[in-house]
Amino acid sequence: MLTAWLLYLGTGAIAGIMAGLLGIGGGLVIVPILNLTFTAQGLPGDYIQHLALGTSLATIIFTSISSMRAHHKRGALLWPVFKAITPGILIGGFLGSTVASLLSSRFLSAFFVVFLYYVSAQMLLNIKPKASREVPGPFGMFGAGGVIGGVSSLVGIGGGTMTVPFLTWCNVPMRTCIGTSAAVGLPIALASTAGYILNGLDANLPGISGGYLGFIYLPALFGVVVASVLTAPLGAKLAHNLPVGRLKKIFACLLLIVATRMLWALVGHSFL
Repeated sequence: MLTAWLLYLGTGAIAGIMAGLLGIGGGLVIVPILNLTFTAQGLPGDYIQHLALGTSLATIIFTSISSMRAHHKRGALLWPVFKAITPGILIGGFLGSTVASLLSSRFLSAFFVVFLYYVSAQMLLNIKPKASREVPGPFGMFGAGGVIGGVSSLVGIGGGTMTVPFLTWCNVPMRTCIGTSAAVGLPIALASTAGYILNGLDANLPGISGGYLGFIYLPALFGVVVASVLTAPLGAKLAHNLPVGRLKKIFACLLLIVATRMLWALVGHSFL
């Protein structure tokens, strides 16, 4: 258990630094490491990915609040856009976590691998949509929020890899894209976490020590949150002194390695 605690703290530390340094949601780091750690701990194999996703989203509740406040103080948060997209986010996040509870851990892991490859390619090739339209009306924002919330809940992230490109496409300045995206992470995390808790209450989770609430593993939640909150300011400070563009490409390569490692485990397991 000591090793697990060290991994939780290390995961949180890395996630916090990456979030502060690159503006990337910690879920991309947290989910695969928790998947590996939970597997090594012998947690129920049928729910490994459910627990990794639910716990990751629960940590984002805490990290997104501090990030949201920081961007608001700098005037980088578009409240009208946030308010317009939040209803769709809430419904999409809750429905996505409900759907996830009906899917197998292997399918969710495979979906996460595909998403990691997508994000890696986006970062390596610097793919950015052209600002070619305006922010849509209520129905368009509701639909966009539903898709962003739903996909985010299925991969355990705060949605920045989708929210920022969407707002960029809608002619929102990059500074406020990032700030508003950070704020959007909160309703995504709240709705998705609620879904993973409610839908995990009836799951059969034998052999779990340390406490859990639905699909939220409490020791991992505590360890990741404590470390990430402490290291996020360090990442933000380093962003002013390090070549962020180059580091983002290095991070993308690491994501490719993680995705390939998870894919190898999935394929290897299926042939054993």
